[in-house]
Amino acid sequence: MSRSQVRRPTGRVRLEGDDAGCTILHVDMDAFYASVSLRERPDLRGTPVIVGGGGTRGVVLSATYEARALGIHSAMPMSRARRLAPQATILEPDHREYAEVSRNVMALFQSVTPIVEPLSLDEAFLDVSGALRRLGRPAAIAEMIRARVEDEQQITCSVGVATTKFVAKLASTRAKPDGLLVVPADKVIDFLHPLPVGALWGVGEKTEEHLSRLGLRTVGDIANTPRRTLERSLGQAQGGHLHELSWGRDPRRVTPDEPDRSIGNEETFAHDIDDPEIIHAHLLKLSDQVASRLRASRQVGRTVTVKVRFSDFSTITRSRTLPGHTDVGQEVYDTVRRLYDALGLERVRIRLVGVRVEGLAAAEDAPRQLLLGEEDHGRREAEVAVDALRARFGADAVRPARLVAPTAPDDRRPPEASSSS
Repeated sequence: MSRSQVRRPTGRVRLEGDDAGCTILHVDMDAFYASVSLRERPDLRGTPVIVGGGGTRGVVLSATYEARALGIHSAMPMSRARRLAPQATILEPDHREYAEVSRNVMALFQSVTPIVEPLSLDEAFLDVSGALRRLGRPAAIAEMIRARVEDEQQITCSVGVATTKFVAKLASTRAKPDGLLVVPADKVIDFLHPLPVGALWGVGEKTEEHLSRLGLRTVGDIANTPRRTLERSLGQAQGGHLHELSWGRDPRRVTPDEPDRSIGNEETFAHDIDDPEIIHAHLLKLSDQVASRLRASRQVGRTVTVKVRFSDFSTITRSRTLPGHTDVGQEVYDTVRRLYDALGLERVRIRLVGVRVEGLAAAEDAPRQLLLGEEDHGRREAEVAVDALRARFGADAVRPARLVAPTAPDDRRPPEASSSS
């Protein structure tokens, strides 16, 4: 199907007036991780599905809207999610697939306008002012983006179209799922003022409670409260900030692509672990996963960090900056293991470990002589070959030999990562 033949999306479209000047788009994938996971399980569409780490101490990464209707939300402990929705299907996350779909979506955005500001894997702001002559009105561009995301990636997205980033993001939230909402310049106040104060950027649970005690429950209540009163009650910075937003004033521009600052994975154990050899195995698996994600995103990094959380929830991190950039799992693991061993945690009970690589750069920009020594070059070639096998046969098709332990007890076998970022 050619781009000119892309069908119109079937979701909800609301245009509340003239879209002239509404050149800021906020595009947000609908239940991104769950939607991507369902591409391989179309039989589960329309049913409650939870994507999250294995075991009772993992957390929910994403959930379909059917699962959300049962009270499931991201970051909820998997144990609670299972109690709330025992009928839900639980799928393990596939971070390689999420990264690939995200790259494709961001490439689509870049084909529309070079002014793209990613906020995460699954959402971004776009300034389409320079694309109007080529692609048409803002609402038409938004519909085209939605149609191409669905046709090319088999997932849906919601788009907010407005004159500012703040209003565009609110509009996309209210368009969900699978919708488009345009808030014209002359309708911004009508759109904003009925909303609850919690819709304002910067209003968390405690601030919302404080505003409620003051009798301020809607954005309109904030707008009609003297700025000085807000500043006395909330502080000059926050009071002034909320007053400006309540009138739809947001001077922030769309800032083009800010690359990831780090890539990392963590594991929360089903039971606290105090055996260093088991911890080493978990660190090896995490290092392998992180390096694989680096290669998938065509990035390399220099600073390697290990994170350790103890049974009392206290947490420590240790880092080391390498002489050159790397995306080789063995090098990441060697560094992480040295950092961990230097802590001297013999027989200390550990709840979670994590591996992170920072100081990222595009792989093609990193000097090859710094990136790879002769020995590491062979390791990298082997790991790239493993990437290809996993892409074809699944994430568990190939593992480091020391992670294959079919007779080991469950708590000795490294589980899938429970979270990543």
